[in-house]
Amino acid sequence: MDRNRFIRFAAASLLLGVAWTHVLAADTSAAATPVAPYLLAGAPTFDLTIVKFRERYNDHNPNLPIGEFRSIDNRNDLINLTRAASKINSTLYASTALEKGSGKIKTLQITYLPVVGGGEKAARATAVNYMAALVREFEPGLTVEQSTARVMDLLAKGRGAHFFQQSWGPLRYVVADDGDKGLTFAVEPVKLALAEP
Repeated sequence: MDRNRFIRFAAASLLLGVAWTHVLAADTSAAATPVAPYLLAGAPTFDLTIVKFRERYNDHNPNLPIGEFRSIDNRNDLINLTRAASKINSTLYASTALEKGSGKIKTLQITYLPVVGGGEKAARATAVNYMAALVREFEPGLTVEQSTARVMDLLAKGRGAHFFQQSWGPLRYVVADDGDKGLTFAVEPVKLALAEP
C-alpha cells in the first residue's frame, strides 16, 4: 500500500463529484447521477480550519492520532478547492477538501485501503475506530459505542455503493465503497433550510 496508490485513490474520492458534474452536463434527464454535495455552488463549510480540527481531534483522541495534512497537487482541478491528506498508517488515510481563501473544511474523509491476509480484521477495526472518532468530533454527545454503531450501520447501508449518503441534523455522512480498491467514510456539513413561517 504505497503513498502513490493512496494519493490516486484520495484524489478520486475527493473529486468523484467532478465526474458526476460531467455526467449531469451530458445527461439532463431526471435520472442523471447526482453531484457530490460539497462541490455544489454555495455548499456549506464547517466553521473550522483543518489545523484547528486536527488540534482538537488529537487532543480528544490521543490513541488515534492524525498527523499533519499535506496539500495534494490539484493544478488540473476544475473546482475551487484545496485538497490535503494525512497518512495514518499503511492502510489508512485522512483527507479533506478545503474552501480556497478561508481554508474552512467542506468534507473530512477517512479512507481505508484493505489488506489481504491475516491482518485484515485488525486493520478494518482500526479504520472503524478512526471513523467513529471522526463522528464524535462532530457529535460529541455520542459515546464510543454509539459512534461505532453509527459507523457500522452506515458502512452496512453503503456496502458496494460508489456513493451513499445519510443526513443527521446538520451533518451528512457519506460512504464510497470500491470493494478491494478502498472504502471512504466522510463527514460533511449540511445547509439546513429554514422552515416557512
